[in-house]
Amino acid sequence: MRRGGIVSDIGVTALAPAIWGSTYLVTTELLPAGRPYLAAVARALPAGLVLLAFGRVLPRGAWIWRALVLGTLNIGLFFLLLFIAAYRLPGGVAALIMSFQPMLVLVLAALLLRDRIRPLHLAACLLGATGVALLVLRPTAVLDPIGVAAALAGAASMASGIVLTKRWARPAGVGVLQFTGWQLTAGGLVLLPVTLAVEGLPSHLTGRNLTGLSYLAVAGSLFGYAVWFRGIDRLPALAVSFLSLVSPIVASVLGLIFLDQRLNLTQFIGALIIIAAVALAQLRSSPPSTPPAPAPVVPPALTSR
Repeated sequence: MRRGGIVSDIGVTALAPAIWGSTYLVTTELLPAGRPYLAAVARALPAGLVLLAFGRVLPRGAWIWRALVLGTLNIGLFFLLLFIAAYRLPGGVAALIMSFQPMLVLVLAALLLRDRIRPLHLAACLLGATGVALLVLRPTAVLDPIGVAAALAGAASMASGIVLTKRWARPAGVGVLQFTGWQLTAGGLVLLPVTLAVEGLPSHLTGRNLTGLSYLAVAGSLFGYAVWFRGIDRLPALAVSFLSLVSPIVASVLGLIFLDQRLNLTQFIGALIIIAAVALAQLRSSPPSTPPAPAPVVPPALTSR
């Protein structure tokens, strides 16, 4: 692949975590208080059903359970844990804990994709965590144990989803939007009965609530995950994972603009370190490994409706 094509793929993929950086602001300013299950299912299911109706292709064979697994890890479980962390922790603390995700991807990619763990990747992991800590962590941050556990589990869920998505690859004949629709729908359907059992339906939603939920569904899920899964197709798993560090930078910038927060010299240095870590993670001395071919599926692998 030409260098320009790689740079373009990195730039497009980075749009997803850039949009996701607004999640903490939207959650605290627009969403109904204390409704992480509602936020998660509303972000996933409507967007998934739209893409499913648009794509008109359903998974068959092995891809029925694979779509369910990927939808749970990348969408359903991850969304729920993300919103629990967002509601219970300051955004900086949640972002710092989530920044350990590339380290988990590094280990899982070595085990499942046979990717080599290189010294520059270890350095990028340490740089990324340090940069996020300098950028977002505050000395007055309160460490809610449930929020911390949710953030750690969320990082593990997303890391597992990235590596398995890379390992299984997108099935032949299925476009990125269709593949995204499978996972968003599966994740939303997994969340729906749990949401009804734990929180129930809201008795009232304000215009601000509906605006926030719509934004997360359209921008955060429908568009964001389409470009994210496109990036996983085209880039090494670790390189994609490191792009998630764009989120805390965007979150800090939005706090500066909308919440009248200020960045000091230490935070500015942290942002520069994050940028350096993301750039370092894109470097590789050999082409990315080719994931193992998925197990053959008895034709027809897909069916239209």
